[in-house]
Amino acid sequence: MSFTGISANRLELLQIAEAVAREKSIDKEIVIEAIEEAIQKGARSRYGAEHDIRVHIDPKTGETTIKRVITVVADDAVFGGGVDDEGNELPFEEPPGILRLADAKRRTKDAKIGDTYEETLPPFEFGRVQTQMARQVVMGKVRDAERERQFEEYKDRVGEIVSGSVKRVEYGNVVVDLGRGEGIMRRDQSIPRENFNIGDRIRCYIYDVRRETKGPQILLSRAHGGFMAKLFAQEVPEVYDGVIEIRAVARDPGSRAKMAVISNDSSIDPVGACVGMRGSRVQAVVAELQGEKIDIIQWSQDEATFIVNALAPAEVSKVVMDEEDERVEVVVPDEQLSLAIGRRGQNVRLASQLTGWQIDIMTESQESERRQREFAERTALFQEALDVDEVIAQLLVTEGFATVEDVAYVDVSEVASIEGFDEDTGAEIQARAQDYLEKEAAELDAKRRELGVEDGLLEIEGITLPMAVALGAAEVKTVEDLADLVPDDLRGWFESKNGERVRQPGALEAFNLEPQDAEALIMRARVVMGWVEAPEEPEPELVEEDPDANVFAPTQEHLAEAEAAGEAQDA
Repeated sequence: MSFTGISANRLELLQIAEAVAREKSIDKEIVIEAIEEAIQKGARSRYGAEHDIRVHIDPKTGETTIKRVITVVADDAVFGGGVDDEGNELPFEEPPGILRLADAKRRTKDAKIGDTYEETLPPFEFGRVQTQMARQVVMGKVRDAERERQFEEYKDRVGEIVSGSVKRVEYGNVVVDLGRGEGIMRRDQSIPRENFNIGDRIRCYIYDVRRETKGPQILLSRAHGGFMAKLFAQEVPEVYDGVIEIRAVARDPGSRAKMAVISNDSSIDPVGACVGMRGSRVQAVVAELQGEKIDIIQWSQDEATFIVNALAPAEVSKVVMDEEDERVEVVVPDEQLSLAIGRRGQNVRLASQLTGWQIDIMTESQESERRQREFAERTALFQEALDVDEVIAQLLVTEGFATVEDVAYVDVSEVASIEGFDEDTGAEIQARAQDYLEKEAAELDAKRRELGVEDGLLEIEGITLPMAVALGAAEVKTVEDLADLVPDDLRGWFESKNGERVRQPGALEAFNLEPQDAEALIMRARVVMGWVEAPEEPEPELVEEDPDANVFAPTQEHLAEAEAAGEAQDA
């Protein structure tokens, strides 16, 4: 764009603005505003920076008007000063184009504050420096408008698949020409072993659009789970229409993927619909993903069922879930172990990503060995603590007693009811259990004192002697120490190290406290310290007695529940 002078052909000026606007896909008004600003800067350079010069270009005729505007202000008006956001003092600067009231009255007797005077300035020729400056102003404005247009256009297209051509490849990062913008696919977002040449057509998934100083960044991916989900939406009409939902996707790009689907129509099989006749639908997606194998599984609201489905094609014998830590222990037949884990742990890793659960896999023989080990450990514990022979200890374990406390504090009749026992035997075993616990408590109390744990800590409701010893070992020795903790300090927490979740043990890790129990212990300590007020217990609600309250009229629902309870008891 050249600036030969204000007297240039008016039509030519409008044609230039239209051409630039069309080429950059921006509004013509923005280009005209940029030209106005460029001419304004040139005019201030020509006539003096102390003037308030304004330029207007008629968008219909192209006629350019240059005016100098003078504004009347008070004699004592002060401009600028103050401090900026960082606390730095701002200089006092007089803006261009102002005239003090006293000076204005010398020109016009009835002048008053706020009056403005406009003077039309003659056109002028742009010099070399002014032309260069004008070109920079216009191109800068146009570039900013183009960037803003790209951001506004693509910010709402996150989650869409777009097509483009490879513009250049830089250190594994692929720059894609999208027609009305440029996107970048970083190396970690591409499918491994997939190479592109300049000019290749490519389909990508927009996973983020960011506004940055160097322009909007349209981030593309072919490794994102959303890319595969959108490809299925293009190939499977039921997914596009929302009849089938893709609930979760886990990918090992270029190798294998798992996708969980569910149908909102009971008459449609979601897995079969996604696979298609003879695998036609899934094969179209596989071809786009460079041969990536895809396991399509049925999503289930029941977490255990979903986890079993996610581990397909392996068969699962048993699932034990720890909802608190979101960990699940899966037992599989011995011959299914390698299939469940997959090559380099791929199958279990993808299943874990898909379900959001940490999955631990063991074989039936390993579980059996663990059960036998636990049985032997409990048997040995009862033999030592109760001074009984192996047969009696095994009987106690078989009956479900897991700890010495279980034996000591149950009704003596439960111990006496074991086959081969009588009341005297039950009473003797329970007495031995209580003696053992008393001796153990004395030893723990001595250890607690040795660690320097104060007596006040034991007065906190819920703190036991073993807990006090564990707290002392963790340098929590006073009520104030306990009050200063957070629940994770007691229960433990997870940290991410090298991309893996690592468990950090808490002071009471071995006691398996629930989150609300750990919080309650700390709050009680804070109440004792006077840091917080004890929560008020709700008053019991008074209910007026109904004379017919003792008359029970069973409904069909009550009868059904009673019948179900009876069947469960018989079973």
